[in-house]
Amino acid sequence: MQISPRQIKILNAIVEQYAEVAAPVGSILLANMFGVSSATIRSEMARLEEMGLIEQPHTSAGRVPTDKGYRFYVNQVNEANEFALTAPQINRNARAIDTRVNGAGEAVQAIKSAVDSLVTITQNLGIATIGDQLYMSGISNLFSQPEFASGTAIHEVAQLLDNLEPWLREAQPNEPLSVYIGQENPIGKTSGCTLIISRFSSPYSDRSYIGIVGPTRQSYKSVMNLVRHTGITLEAALF
Repeated sequence: MQISPRQIKILNAIVEQYAEVAAPVGSILLANMFGVSSATIRSEMARLEEMGLIEQPHTSAGRVPTDKGYRFYVNQVNEANEFALTAPQINRNARAIDTRVNGAGEAVQAIKSAVDSLVTITQNLGIATIGDQLYMSGISNLFSQPEFASGTAIHEVAQLLDNLEPWLREAQPNEPLSVYIGQENPIGKTSGCTLIISRFSSPYSDRSYIGIVGPTRQSYKSVMNLVRHTGITLEAALF
């Protein structure tokens, strides 16, 4: 797939703007961001659409990322190793997580505090394995997202959550940070969810997991940073 530097910048802007406003991103906004004509942006968007990286909802003139577009974006973050907690907001959030985890006391409470912190900061559903059980917090956050307003969507997400704990126990993902986007999900392929999980060692298992479940519309860079940071913080606090 041949993609130009400008097309990458436009795709990144669509991913990030859509995460922020939850509405398809139009050419006028992007033209203003990049200082080029709307016609130029529309031409580049057409190429991105041909590559399967963005799509046009039938009710809008704007574009939204596809699962493939999100994957391209996430791969860029991974390849650039953009896990330094440099942005002031990420720094503040990381410090808040550190404070809650290190002040929690016993392991169970530390893990729950870490999950609750991720829920508050990311406004997603937070999850963690504690022994053979899955702790979840923030279900109302998940179902308040516009993507999950219909009964069918709620059913799909509920099925994913029902199967998440046994899948984690059996699959035991081995990466320090794993990101499953939309149809990449080994469970709940049609749920429209993203699963971002960090592996960490705990008194219960050397493959414990903490992370978030949310819509594919995510602020990936900051959420990935915080989930991985939380896993590292927990591992350091629990031993």
